[in-house]
Amino acid sequence: MRISFDAVIIGAGPSGLCAAKVLSNTGKKVLLLERDPFLGGQLLKQTHMFFGSKQQYAGIRGYEIANILIKDIKHENITILTDTIATGYYPEERVLLAFKQEKELIQIEFKQLIVATGASEKSLLFENNDLPGIFGAGAVQTLMNMYGVLPGMDIVMVGSGNIGLIVSYQLIQAGAKVNCIIDAAKNIGGYFVHAAKIRRLGVPILMQHTIHKAIGRSTIEAVEIAPVDDQWNKIPEKSFRRDCDVLCLAVGLGPMTEILWQMGCQMSYVPELGGSVPIRKTSLETTVPGVFVAGDAAGVEEASSAMLEGMIAGMYAAKNLGIAEDVFQKEWLNSESYLKELRHGPVGEKIRKGIEKVEA
Repeated sequence: MRISFDAVIIGAGPSGLCAAKVLSNTGKKVLLLERDPFLGGQLLKQTHMFFGSKQQYAGIRGYEIANILIKDIKHENITILTDTIATGYYPEERVLLAFKQEKELIQIEFKQLIVATGASEKSLLFENNDLPGIFGAGAVQTLMNMYGVLPGMDIVMVGSGNIGLIVSYQLIQAGAKVNCIIDAAKNIGGYFVHAAKIRRLGVPILMQHTIHKAIGRSTIEAVEIAPVDDQWNKIPEKSFRRDCDVLCLAVGLGPMTEILWQMGCQMSYVPELGGSVPIRKTSLETTVPGVFVAGDAAGVEEASSAMLEGMIAGMYAAKNLGIAEDVFQKEWLNSESYLKELRHGPVGEKIRKGIEKVEA
């Protein structure tokens, strides 16, 4: 099957939905592709309330934001394909290939493309890291918040960033015990408000510690935790044991940029942004004309930043399609201003440094 659209968006998470929302008001034909059977991406797992301003959905829970955005894109000019995976790009014809439920091959012609594919979870290397009962934090959120299933009752959490802290709190709310939170870094990576809630509940947060090995036969039964020195080297002779039935790894995300590599976008490895990301303009247009990036595929940040990037990419894609600049001028200025506010101060310093390395 061969179809044609003015704009195609790959990924229906926070950035993809916001890009679709902007483009839905242009009257242009828009296609939204999503590999999962549902829309919303990471928002569906997030039961905590967002910070920020009213424009950033402050005080609203993530899954509720997803429902708002999904409702906003119910326009006749937007076609939505779920269970559909974008697999390749042919520049000669400007055609994107996708598989619908891994059975039907679709050829998609487009004028503008927004890649909002998100990120995948990173893992750690340690002995027995393939034992059943070892989960990524995203998998734990999916089990609990989407399917109502507790992965276990006695948890060791690795990672003191916002994800590790928030998932730990959600586990406790669901009735599980969080044995401890460990992190190889010297300082807690997440917001103080999240760490304070955890500590008030009596959960120890052990900095400069990591997993030495997992212990168990058919499933995880315990872990050995080892301190690390200032060069991040384990000190195994000082390791100690903690019993657990779940080891949850919240050790970061890596941008999912395979399609951008295949399209020939100029890429750069930027640790501050989580991995390999495309060189782009402030408009989020990559080095391939008419191809934009937004959300975690542009660099791993919070969902609020992903939503604003989706709006910015959608606006500039609309401009490339010939939509009058004055139609979106106010929204351009507001979205870019809000994004700068989110990245302001010491919390956003790492992100700002990373973006300086990739903005052409």
